[in-house]
Amino acid sequence: MPVWLQWTLIVTGLIAIGLLALFIRKQSKAIRQSHRIRARNEAFQADRRASMIESIQVLAMAVEQDQVEYSEACLRIKGLLEHVAPELLTRAPFRIFQDMHDKMQHMPTHQARQDTDQRFVEKLDRERFALEQKHADEIRRAATAIRHYRF
Repeated sequence: MPVWLQWTLIVTGLIAIGLLALFIRKQSKAIRQSHRIRARNEAFQADRRASMIESIQVLAMAVEQDQVEYSEACLRIKGLLEHVAPELLTRAPFRIFQDMHDKMQHMPTHQARQDTDQRFVEKLDRERFALEQKHADEIRRAATAIRHYRF
């Protein structure tokens, strides 16, 4: 084999090694960045979950101390549980949060409530208060249970 061909193959090999080293370095950097992003997202999700659990517990405590309307608490707790532990909404005693939501789903909220005729809103409020009164004990028991639940 001629010397010039040997040197050509050596130089070609060194160039290939250099290019492969650059490619490996670039891929390694991309993988490290991906891991950092995933870790940041996981930390954000864990913080978000912890915040939702704290909100559930605060709402439950407010129910136990009669500081919030039961219907409002049920709607809020149900919404938070959908993100934290949706399976609880089908189990006793927590099922009442879903049941109350289902019974009040037809009632307007926020701007729709303001845009609705006042007499109709008063009728809906009476219906809501009747629901709260009917299920008060069950809601308090569920609030106490959810406050002590280990998520």
